Amino acid sequence: MFLPVPSQIGYAALGAIILGESAGLPIPGETALITAGGLVAAGQLSLPLVILVATVAAITGDTIGYWLGRRGGRALLLRDGFGAVHRRHAVRRADRYFARYGAATVFFGRWVPGVRIVAAVMAGASRMPWPRFAAANAAGAFAWATTVATLAVLVGPTGAALLAVGGLALGALTLAAGVWSHRRSLQAST
Repeated sequence: MFLPVPSQIGYAALGAIILGESAGLPIPGETALITAGGLVAAGQLSLPLVILVATVAAITGDTIGYWLGRRGGRALLLRDGFGAVHRRHAVRRADRYFARYGAATVFFGRWVPGVRIVAAVMAGASRMPWPRFAAANAAGAFAWATTVATLAVLVGPTGAALLAVGGLALGALTLAAGVWSHRRSLQAST
């Protein structure tokens, strides 16, 4: 089911995709992790190395996202322009939410599509204290990498491929729903 992938390319691609997603780019990090788990099941990659690469990439990407949010994200989100009303509302909600559930959101958000992409940036923009963020981020990244990769190994190469395709389909549906919702809110405000 999987094409042969040289391990150095597999690990590097996994790390780059997860780092990018964790830093706030809308790319399929979890799908990459599931695919890597399928490659482990096919005997092409090593599970401990997949978990290590995914954990380090997630922690690094989230740290970048946190500091981007902390240093300039708030001002960017509160500025005038396209989507200003929506962005300002999101910041107000995030401030209240992160004050109450910040560490849990950073930890458990790793398993929630969409939340994984924005949690670190919003934690920084909401001024979540760095030590709380760093601890929840490291624990969440390790637990997420371990559970997702292990699940993909357990379902085997074909199951991992199906999970990856399902994840991409869910991501496409989520994106379409978000665009549709945004367009409706724009029409309602005019």
